[in-house]
Amino acid sequence: MANVPTEVRLHRKSRLLSLVYSDGTRYELSCELLRVQSPSAEVRGHGESEGILQVGKKYVNITEVEAVGNYALRFTFDDGHDSGIYSWDYLGDLGHNQSKYWQAYLEEIEKAGASRLPTIPIGQWRPPERSPPND
Repeated sequence: MANVPTEVRLHRKSRLLSLVYSDGTRYELSCELLRVQSPSAEVRGHGESEGILQVGKKYVNITEVEAVGNYALRFTFDDGHDSGIYSWDYLGDLGHNQSKYWQAYLEEIEKAGASRLPTIPIGQWRPPERSPPND
């Protein structure tokens, strides 16, 4: 039987999901970690070496948390990703081993020459228009 948290709380402003357990254990998982470690086939692939490195997710946030039966949560992220089902066991593993997973992710990003920062396609960003000075 999975260790089910007694409290699950999303902190949108800080982009953290906190999990509190009856034994006093508390984990705070960043939305970015949850997104890049999604258990979905879209992220993990269908085999050990088929995973797709997730880049540009530094500021990703969760917009919705949905219970999946009594065994998991599903998150909808503001980048549209919503296909991973995070079992209680998987969330506990992420919490317990988050520094290991985070370090491995940072090493993968560096090795790929990629960035955690989102990219802005050329021509998509426009500086705000300024009002003419009052004379």
